[in-house]
Amino acid sequence: MDSSNFLIIGANGQLGRALQAKYPKARAVDISELNIADQKAVDGFDWSSVKVILNAAAYTNVDGAETPEGKDAAHLANTVAVENLAKVAKEKDLTVVHISTDYVFDGTKSPHTEDEPFSPINVYGQTKADADKALADVPKHYTLRTSWVIGDGKNFVRTMLELGKKGVNPSVVNDQAGRLTFTGTLVDAIDHLLTTKAPYGTYNVTNDGELASWAEITQNIFEYAGMNNTVTGVTTEEYYRGKEGIAPRPLQSTLDLSKIIATGFKPHNWQEDLQDYVRKELGK
Repeated sequence: MDSSNFLIIGANGQLGRALQAKYPKARAVDISELNIADQKAVDGFDWSSVKVILNAAAYTNVDGAETPEGKDAAHLANTVAVENLAKVAKEKDLTVVHISTDYVFDGTKSPHTEDEPFSPINVYGQTKADADKALADVPKHYTLRTSWVIGDGKNFVRTMLELGKKGVNPSVVNDQAGRLTFTGTLVDAIDHLLTTKAPYGTYNVTNDGELASWAEITQNIFEYAGMNNTVTGVTTEEYYRGKEGIAPRPLQSTLDLSKIIATGFKPHNWQEDLQDYVRKELGK
């Protein structure tokens, strides 16, 4: 597949870096080169050599989005920016690949299917749901709904490894259930959809495997790292008690993978990818 006509937006994020590694011939831009929340910047951009937009840009500070400033920033980056991309894609007959999130749901159902009605319980989730709606009428679009992303950047696994090295025995939430999604899985899914010319629309994409809580994942991280740290499981309510400015979190983040698997894609087991990730982080 010729990726020279691909445009990667959000080049400096975890997924953006993984996409650049997969598609070295693609053009990659960050906000300094193309601010997709600015309609004039989008209209003035040279789209003549672009056929596929890979949008990896987003405002992901879930708690920050609850502040007045964060709410505005999240709306611009997550909703307005995607509305702008949707407009240009329809005008120029481009394919858009966009990353959504399980936070568009309230987390009361498990697993979440692609056609579940939106029910966000925080500002971040609402801005992402609005983006999904904006893309829905773009003829050529793939919306990949994912959760708990791990890649090359600041993430949960690296945070826990640092705590482990310091001898910390952390208290970690044990009532949120889901699966990790490694950026390699997301990139492979994107490549699969584009290569096979799968039907356009929304696809749930995470790693496969047994459901787990953050506390169980943390215990796995320490085990794979050869660390003897212990993990104390606490409820989400207990973890955030007394803290201000905390956004509500969905408790069920598990996504039904039946649709993407039916296209011939086989997601990796998250525990196997986690073990490989930990080993690489520790240079083993």
